Amino acid sequence: MLSDHLKIALPSTDELPCSDDTPVDNEDQNFLPNVLLFLLSLIWANRMDWYFGVDMAVYHTTGVSPKVPVVPDGFLSLGVERKKKGKSRKSYAVWEESGIVPILALEMVSYTPGDEYDEKMAIYAKLGVLYYVIYNREYWRRDQHQPFEVYKLVDKNYQLQIGEPYWMPEVKLGIGRYQGVVSGIEQELLSWYDEQGNRYLNAEEIAQQERQRAEQERQRAEKLEQYLRSLGLDPDNLPSAGQ
Repeated sequence: MLSDHLKIALPSTDELPCSDDTPVDNEDQNFLPNVLLFLLSLIWANRMDWYFGVDMAVYHTTGVSPKVPVVPDGFLSLGVERKKKGKSRKSYAVWEESGIVPILALEMVSYTPGDEYDEKMAIYAKLGVLYYVIYNREYWRRDQHQPFEVYKLVDKNYQLQIGEPYWMPEVKLGIGRYQGVVSGIEQELLSWYDEQGNRYLNAEEIAQQERQRAEQERQRAEKLEQYLRSLGLDPDNLPSAGQ
């Protein structure tokens, strides 16, 4: 917990840039974290104690200066307001969030290496981010790592975890990859999973399931009607029970 004196000395998020203005190398750097955000908005629709930021500056006091942020491609914080004081955040300052640091940070490795495996890892470890996820679908051979890695902070050091989807008990979510379709485009995507390893469906998939169920019900009703007519019965004028 920060002292009152230190709080007064720290800038507010209204005074700080919302990001570092570093352009992304490809659309997935912004698209995939947003896929996770939109899915989480479905899973936790009734919860108001979480926040998922995409390409947003995280300001903290464990670095060279509280005015120098770290900017994850995505991050999740628990125990904070969905809307801070009813308003959208411009950035995330730990000292304005009751000292709550993100519990998960996500980095998407791109054509231009961004120190995901060393400098950023050290920053997140010092900050105290419990889970650090690195997604490196295209350049993992170049970087001599796996395409998808989950690290957990243990005794102030990150340890590579085993298993996918990987279940995070502190978050009560799993995270992993799957081959799916979003907006008509098929590609490898990131998703949240339940404790049994079942993938949470996105809005498109839920709507498709509902359409399929409705079609199955229509077909069953049609077959029943045909069967009744084959027995010489009028489906619209069936005798009621007791007659």
